[in-house]
Amino acid sequence: MTTAPDITPDSEHRGLVAALPASIRPFALLARFDRPIGWWLLFWPGAWAVALAGGAIARWPLVCWLLLGSIAMRGAGCVYNDIVDRDLDASVSRTRSRPIASGAVSVKAAWLWLSILCLIGLLVLLQLRVDTAILAVASLVLVAAYPFMKRITWWPQAWLGLVFSWAALVGWLEIWGTLTLPGLLLYAGSIFWVIGYDTIYALQDREDDALVGVRSSALRMGRHVRAGTGICYGSALLLWASALWLHRPDPLVWLALLPTALHLLWQVMTLRPNDGAGALARFRANRFTGLLMFLACLVVGTPL
Repeated sequence: MTTAPDITPDSEHRGLVAALPASIRPFALLARFDRPIGWWLLFWPGAWAVALAGGAIARWPLVCWLLLGSIAMRGAGCVYNDIVDRDLDASVSRTRSRPIASGAVSVKAAWLWLSILCLIGLLVLLQLRVDTAILAVASLVLVAAYPFMKRITWWPQAWLGLVFSWAALVGWLEIWGTLTLPGLLLYAGSIFWVIGYDTIYALQDREDDALVGVRSSALRMGRHVRAGTGICYGSALLLWASALWLHRPDPLVWLALLPTALHLLWQVMTLRPNDGAGALARFRANRFTGLLMFLACLVVGTPL
């Protein structure tokens, strides 16, 4: 087993999680509460949709509910993923310290914790219209299938894109009342964004993934990973620009998207595929991509 010196363990005792009682801490780590980047990335597409649809100000409580739902359901997704992947996780340097793989949390206790997180998600669903809630629940089919994608396809990142972008459809339907083309384009653009940033994330695991037979876009792209990531980000920007333009055909769209485009360009141009720590830093920088895109949607979507 090869262990790179700059690999960051997937479960870390830090921040507020480190202050929790020792008996509770493994469950917080299991839900990745020590790594808020995950729920930020899940939250932003929904926030974009609400903002572009014109509801960010009038429906600000909805944005807060989406944030709570993102925290709970991202945590639930991580618990489920770790239950399914516990044997694989034990074979990978970055993930062998995860609570289930390391034995800190039993599988039975993990299922109970998963149920509690899902109940919080149910509370969020009750704040939505019936058709929106049904759409949100439909994503669970994709969530359940995701852990198996890395075993059957070189592009599990594309499946993750379907999952992590779903909130864009939920937010758009809740505000607009129907899934129109701008909302669908926003969703499609988010899928390419997720493929891009999760390919960067997967660079940390290329050696271990190859050894244990796990597939990823980072392995598939090989030495072209930077160009491939650039194509994904470029596709995302094109689809987002189309969504914003269809919603409001105004030159303001291009100006509003410029900071997001420059930030993604910086990620691609400074990416070093063999630098695990640098790849992790660029992956985490996507929380700012989400914020910049939210501001763009807020500017374009807010009525004058």
